[in-house]
Amino acid sequence: MAFQLKPDKKETENKTIRFPLSLVERIENEIEGQSVSFSSFVIQACEYALQELPHDTTNTPNS
Repeated sequence: MAFQLKPDKKETENKTIRFPLSLVERIENEIEGQSVSFSSFVIQACEYALQELPHDTTNTPNS
């Protein structure tokens, strides 16, 4: 499945994270002219990354 930008409104919670400036610039360049905010891009990228993670539970740390 390819990553696709899409407008989306959901219930949210604020979190503060720090991005390297070079990453911020790359993201801003990608969303320029799109109907997608920086936050929406980050949310969609995280959802995509989580979907693509292997679901192998044999390497989980001990609780």
